Amino acid sequence: MHLSRPIPENFEVKQIRIVNRASGYYAMLSLALDVDMPQPSPSGHGLGIDLGLEHFLATSDGQLIARPRFFVDGQCKLKSLQRQLKRKKRGSRKSRQLHRQIARHHEYISNSRKDFHFKTAHQLCDSTGMIFAEDLNLKAMSAGMLCKHTLDAGFGQFLSILGHVCFKRDKYFAKVDANGTSQTCPKCQIRTGKKLLSERIHKCPECGYETNRDVAAAQVVLQRGYTAVGHIAVNFGEGK
Repeated sequence: MHLSRPIPENFEVKQIRIVNRASGYYAMLSLALDVDMPQPSPSGHGLGIDLGLEHFLATSDGQLIARPRFFVDGQCKLKSLQRQLKRKKRGSRKSRQLHRQIARHHEYISNSRKDFHFKTAHQLCDSTGMIFAEDLNLKAMSAGMLCKHTLDAGFGQFLSILGHVCFKRDKYFAKVDANGTSQTCPKCQIRTGKKLLSERIHKCPECGYETNRDVAAAQVVLQRGYTAVGHIAVNFGEGK
């Protein structure tokens, strides 16, 4: 096999798993080393994030990251290949070629999504020492009316990758209660009630604080994260 990276010194190979993908066979190695790994401690600048479909991610600092539509953008090519496959004789040479093309295109979509998740996770770690995210009910989200778009965004994979990247870069990562983050004002903590999906601006009727709805939810996530780790919660609301 082509060894993409050398096996680190003193590590023991515990398992080799052979995986057959559309682009070829891959050997996945599981390594072990008896060493104590200290967990990252909460310190430095904190960042709350809110995941959504209008924007893939909003941060408590006001950054909005657009949501790439990996599967939706690649759907036209998939439909074209599947229409061609339907007209071919089952088991023929052309049918097998189209099966391989469809499988490779699915793998390309999956790899593009994973690459975006890794780059976004590293981008978040560049500017902070602590990251807090909502503890989402991903199973319920993927069964709703927008299930195709939710699965296309890959929130579960992103949170898993973000936790791995934070540990690798010695950044503290934790999940907080997701209930009511979009219904709470980050400045005065009053409950503003449920909002329609079309309402993209948070405007508190009590204190008048106004900002993007997803940014406000990310700020509430940050406040809950600070409370969980015993830090002094930041006060939002200076300006708009």
